[in-house]
Amino acid sequence: MTGYYDYILGLIPLALLGITGALVVVGLSVSMAVPMAAGVAALITGHALFVNGPSSPSPSPGRVSPSGASERPGPTVLDAD
Repeated sequence: MTGYYDYILGLIPLALLGITGALVVVGLSVSMAVPMAAGVAALITGHALFVNGPSSPSPSPGRVSPSGASERPGPTVLDAD
């Protein structure tokens, strides 16, 4: 099952190679095409990190885990030695 980040990982080299190749074919020099393609790859990476950033799912309050124990944090009991 492919997700958003799988597509991002595929788009980064595709942008670097594909855009560089397309710009060279159009007539730009390689020394101009590579930074432009790298800028697009950086924008894709920035979008994946900051706009649609990864997040861990947080459990809903009072949700019960499969073992039957509540996932809600309770008071901590300290040993009285």
